[in-house]
Amino acid sequence: MLGALVARMLPLVPLPVVRRVARRYVAGEDLPAALNLVHDLNGRGLQATLDILGEDAGDHPMADITLDAYLEILNCIERDSLGSNISVKLTHLGLRLDAEKARNRLFTLAERARELGNFVRIDMEDSSVTDVTLDIQREADQRYGCVGTVLQSYLRRTEADARSMAGTRADIRLCKGIYVERPDVAFQGRQEIRDSFLRAARILMAGEGTYIGFATHDRALVQSLVGLVGKEGFPRDRFEFQVLLGVPVEDMVDDLVQRGFKVRVYVPFGEEWYPYATRRLKENPKLAAYVLRNLFTRARSR
Repeated sequence: MLGALVARMLPLVPLPVVRRVARRYVAGEDLPAALNLVHDLNGRGLQATLDILGEDAGDHPMADITLDAYLEILNCIERDSLGSNISVKLTHLGLRLDAEKARNRLFTLAERARELGNFVRIDMEDSSVTDVTLDIQREADQRYGCVGTVLQSYLRRTEADARSMAGTRADIRLCKGIYVERPDVAFQGRQEIRDSFLRAARILMAGEGTYIGFATHDRALVQSLVGLVGKEGFPRDRFEFQVLLGVPVEDMVDDLVQRGFKVRVYVPFGEEWYPYATRRLKENPKLAAYVLRNLFTRARSR
């Protein structure tokens, strides 16, 4: 109920208020700010993945700008000896404009990442581009050996996709998924999405050489995964836990690190911070309530 209320009222929230809250979820609007944050995360024993906010490039020059920006990130990671890779959306590289050109931009990134001993994660978007994303990822990884992607457990197809990727030495981030999908495409219930996550995890774990990023803030699910990898004796060099910057699970993250698990933080930055921050607000009732209180306090003080 609160999420729906926030969704309706967010356009009324003053931009400075949203910007203040966005600082929790977004590293900043430029690369130096993001690099500084990654340096701090590395100092806490955490790895990172850097993501330029935005998707659906409006034209090819914009997609080329995104490519150049990611190449700069890779160079800066190498220059500063940071523990970070990159995450990129294919639509940000122009997938909906021209799939072949987006593929070639991705290959350019992958080639540079291989030269630097780094890694490229292709973020998964809505189900309309799942097939083409997986096709491009497979081709890129076969060619360069440093390109992974994402499986979303809320999609009904994910168990089959996990089977097709298990044993291919693929590097897969497994998450729940955030896009709104039809019931015939995606599970809708919280528990059935959790159950799908665990089924996909078991399938991927059974594949020789597959590397898995367990990306979830669901404490119960994390506890189940810790138990699962322990029970199966799954090697710790074949998986990691992943969280989004700013999501209030710091105690869980610190506990995982203290127990010797590898944890990676998804670090978004860039000028397109508003859509991302408002989406995070809708997902976090506590911060959403803060924004609403701030809005009404400002209104009463006038």
